[in-house]
Amino acid sequence: MGKIAETKSFGEVLAIIRAHRAGAIASVNVEHLLSRWEIGGYLSAKIKNDGWGQATIDRLVDYIHANAPKERGYGRSNLYNMVAVYEAFTSPDFMELLGRYGSQIVQSVTGQLPVAIEIQSTTGQVAQPAVVQMAAVEIVQPSTAQLVPMPRVFALTTFTNIVEILNRTRTAQERLFYIVYAYRERLNMRELRRRLVDDAYSTVLGSDRRNYSKALRAVHPAVPAIIPDAALVDFLHLPPKHSEKRLRKGIVANMKDFILSIGKDFLFVGEEFPVKVGGSEFNIDLVFYHRALQCLVAFELKARAFRPADMGQLEFYLEALDRDVKRANENPSVGVLLCKSADHSTVEYALSRTMSPAMVAEYKRVMIPREVLQETFDHYLASGNQIEKEFQS
Repeated sequence: MGKIAETKSFGEVLAIIRAHRAGAIASVNVEHLLSRWEIGGYLSAKIKNDGWGQATIDRLVDYIHANAPKERGYGRSNLYNMVAVYEAFTSPDFMELLGRYGSQIVQSVTGQLPVAIEIQSTTGQVAQPAVVQMAAVEIVQPSTAQLVPMPRVFALTTFTNIVEILNRTRTAQERLFYIVYAYRERLNMRELRRRLVDDAYSTVLGSDRRNYSKALRAVHPAVPAIIPDAALVDFLHLPPKHSEKRLRKGIVANMKDFILSIGKDFLFVGEEFPVKVGGSEFNIDLVFYHRALQCLVAFELKARAFRPADMGQLEFYLEALDRDVKRANENPSVGVLLCKSADHSTVEYALSRTMSPAMVAEYKRVMIPREVLQETFDHYLASGNQIEKEFQS
């Protein structure tokens, strides 16, 4: 490639950057995503079709720094990240997945956003609706083939999160899950990285619906997608044998990590929360308030296997909370029995007759069979509409 042609190509990349920078006031995240998507697609084509290699990319970096010194985030590693993102999220597996789920995911989200929009691609193609209205911008047309439009679901999170997801997942299904999960839990990059390491994909999708009472599912149908039935507490460094007091104290001392493991909408209310019944005072291990469910959530901790008799104690606490603590505008309190292990048949029997909105969860890592994850993937994505309704209520 001659010097003039190369400089012209470098100018096209810089034109993409400047075009989206101009529209950043209207939509910072969408413009940021679009510029990186289009640069990734442009460079991908150049690498495949024109033989661009590391030396050419290095010269491109120098060109951008020389001609747009105020632009940041266009070093060699970042440019290669853009290429990797474009290629991974235009793969046949991911595109097939978007064909099945893409519309319903964004439809459940855009109802919460002020305006549905069209993203005008610099290649002349119109992408699907995303987040905010922005005008088309005329720039130098790249000389390569038309780019694949940026998926609508990208507008749910940041490019930094997308790179983190790409680097720590292997399948298209995992990647789509984490994009939606990062949006629903409003995760920043550090929080998302923790959930990726903890395998939130298996924890959330592996939830066993038998671990939720009929009353809980009736009041909050989307609760299996909101509160997982397995909490990862590796950060507590618990020995094989430990007391409930140590478990409780460890959770309180590491509250931020614990809430991240069970869902960010939990607000901590108190430890050993006192409730008075008659002439006696009882203490609930942990009490939270859940923003989406709009109710108090009582956690009873057991440093052993689940026993059916444990449900009686939890139901007693829920009755006390609803009678004496719950406010008139709040929903009935929810109970979570967090135990070291649980036989799922025993749990199902214990919950089958209870009239209380309660569930049983385990605080250990549980390897979930992939077929179970596939079965619950549809349910998780479809639950978006119900979750958004509960946020609005």
